[in-house]
Amino acid sequence: MHIPDGYLSPQTYVPLYGASFIFWAVALKRLKRDVPVKYVPYLAMAAAFSFLIQMFNIPIPGGTTGHAVGAGIIAILLGPWTAVIAVSVVLIIQAVVFGDGGITAIGANCFNMAVVMPFVSYWVFKLVKGNATAGFRLHVASFLSGYIGLSISAIVTAIEFGIQPLIAMSPDGRPLYAPYPLSVAVPVMALEHLLLFGIVEGIVTVLLLKYFLKHEPELIWSLSK
Repeated sequence: MHIPDGYLSPQTYVPLYGASFIFWAVALKRLKRDVPVKYVPYLAMAAAFSFLIQMFNIPIPGGTTGHAVGAGIIAILLGPWTAVIAVSVVLIIQAVVFGDGGITAIGANCFNMAVVMPFVSYWVFKLVKGNATAGFRLHVASFLSGYIGLSISAIVTAIEFGIQPLIAMSPDGRPLYAPYPLSVAVPVMALEHLLLFGIVEGIVTVLLLKYFLKHEPELIWSLSK
């Protein structure tokens, strides 16, 4: 799901850089205000986990890749604003150091995976779990948070691809950036993540939440808010 250089027009990636900067600024303020010092090592561990799980990239049609992200479980454990920073740091390092995702697309990739996914996952988890603090309902909530969060993130990415032929064309009508229209980009990205990557993300989210419920339940931010 890392967008490379050359697939998004400036009309797309510049506003997404701006949106990501706004979320980064707010997230940093929230971290300083709300996150105790003892949670800082967990923030580093969350970023390391997200980095590791994203290394298992599988190329898919449309010039991008599919993979789990880990943003859902980070949002559940440490809060969505913490997830914004943890996942953004990972995505920036991947782009700058490893060439995984384009430099011009950093803002878009961060918006899709470090903003959209954490907040969707967090609110799905809160909505589905209700007042539950343990048991089957909590596991369903955690699975759906990872599954839906990743799927929505993928669909947002697909929309960014799909609008390129509409907003950036040469005088003879050829697409200058991503050539796939919405009718191609959205179904491809949606199906890959709904049928495979979203399920993996959901299972990982369930397993990690189950571990923390057993060993460190006091760490789970979303159960105390």
